[in-house]
Amino acid sequence: MFAILRKEINTFFSSPIGYMVIAIFLLLNGLFLWVFKGDFNILDYGFADLSSFFLIAPWILMFLIPAVTMRSFSDEKKQGTLELLVTKPISKLHIVLGKYFGALILIIIALLPTLLYVYTVYQLGNPTGNLDVGSTLGSYFGLLFLIASYTAIGVFASTISENQIVAFLIAISICFLFYIGFDGLADVTSSTFIEELGMSYHFKSMSRGVLDSRDIIYFLSIAVFFIVITKLNFNK
Repeated sequence: MFAILRKEINTFFSSPIGYMVIAIFLLLNGLFLWVFKGDFNILDYGFADLSSFFLIAPWILMFLIPAVTMRSFSDEKKQGTLELLVTKPISKLHIVLGKYFGALILIIIALLPTLLYVYTVYQLGNPTGNLDVGSTLGSYFGLLFLIASYTAIGVFASTISENQIVAFLIAISICFLFYIGFDGLADVTSSTFIEELGMSYHFKSMSRGVLDSRDIIYFLSIAVFFIVITKLNFNK
């Protein structure tokens, strides 16, 4: 598994892909949070918190993560190297996990520089340090679990088609369904059960600064489920 993981990381950073992902994520967040006038601009908001960042980041990641994962298996299929990979003395589950964790680590690396936002808002507070640390920490944990789920969905989508664009669109559609689609269905049906099936519900719950085991289990279940069906789809 670690050999596959190293291969994925090396592939990301031996080409512009890894650097582009990090740059695009930071650029989009930076523009919306600090430059563009609007509801997301922290300086215009007037309060020392990062709620704007945690509102916009899941939407940016919804497109960015599928762009990273779309090549995981699609590229292997298209180039005919998947059959060669299967002949290696490594289980199919380890291949899936290697590709999954490779993409996950890249996205986490892209997320790390945003900790600078925490320091900046902490200093901008009046008085200095007037920041809800518990809520911010909970939101970051929620974002990490959300990233883990998005990545599992993206890797699964890459096994469906050898066309990377198709894999990209499928991943976005599934991520959209899980993040906000269930909220829409819940509004129509007035069902709290359907609302609780959505990622947005659990992400918002963690953003309050309370790490409920139900929220953690939910995100882990989504990630494990898609990893398992990725392996099953890989076996076909």
